[in-house]
Amino acid sequence: MSVRLSLLLLAFAAATASAQRSTAPADTVAIAQTDSVRPSGGNWLVALLKKIARRSDDSVATSDGDVDNASESASLAVTTRRVFTSRRDSLAYESARTTADRATGYRVVVDIFAHQLYVIDGGDTLYAAPVATAMNATLTYGKKSWRFETPRGVRKVLSKDKDPIWTPPEWNYAEVALEHQLKLRTLQRGQTIRLQDGTRLTTRGDEVGIIAPGEKEFVPLVLDEYIVFDNTIFMPPGGTKQRSIQGELGHFRLALGDGYQLHGTPYASSIGAAVTHGCIRLRDEDIELLYDNVPVGTRVYLY
Repeated sequence: MSVRLSLLLLAFAAATASAQRSTAPADTVAIAQTDSVRPSGGNWLVALLKKIARRSDDSVATSDGDVDNASESASLAVTTRRVFTSRRDSLAYESARTTADRATGYRVVVDIFAHQLYVIDGGDTLYAAPVATAMNATLTYGKKSWRFETPRGVRKVLSKDKDPIWTPPEWNYAEVALEHQLKLRTLQRGQTIRLQDGTRLTTRGDEVGIIAPGEKEFVPLVLDEYIVFDNTIFMPPGGTKQRSIQGELGHFRLALGDGYQLHGTPYASSIGAAVTHGCIRLRDEDIELLYDNVPVGTRVYLY
């Protein structure tokens, strides 16, 4: 049985070709509530025990600027109802949708407004699934801004991987700093930062850790927690264990380029809403089906 026929049999009851033109509802935005700050390991360390997963995802448009040591001039502007910002925006949407409607062959189509994804072959819709899309928000911290949108247009599946590793982007740390009124500072490889109580924060190999005052032993910091000292959140170097998070993009990922991707999520309740930072989230069973049946090189139409 061919891949496409198998996919059709799996999903025949799930969708019809007419589903592609479903009415687009207004977007809603869900912002995670702030978790408490808890002590961990002594007076020299305060860790935010919030899983980085809540801000997982996505590459976003960013403006240049230095965020180190910035604690003021921070804001998160969220559009709670999806509207066209201008005639140009409306025309861009119509153009992207027209392109998707005229497409032929085996393809994936994402209706961003309706939070729906379709796998289509010719004129037949083989599979339909709800998705989470971007929150349409702008995060500003210090002199830098990030725009969280799911881009319209045509992309391709560039690669696929199982159990992907997520490297939290800079905006993730800026967002946490904003929520908790913290300063933000970048820790470079090989750099040693002396904290207020004399503790040294540094890196050894692929780990970030501390050396207590009067001691020589390097103690790696706990994984999956933010590094917070002296009212400052420290962004670990890329490639370190403290900057590599497994499980927060689900079990499967299809890369679309520029950091945008179709991926799973451990937070199934977010599906169907505008909550991501640009990527498209799917339920476990849906992203697994795409991983198994959508080849690398498949065109993905987003509007």
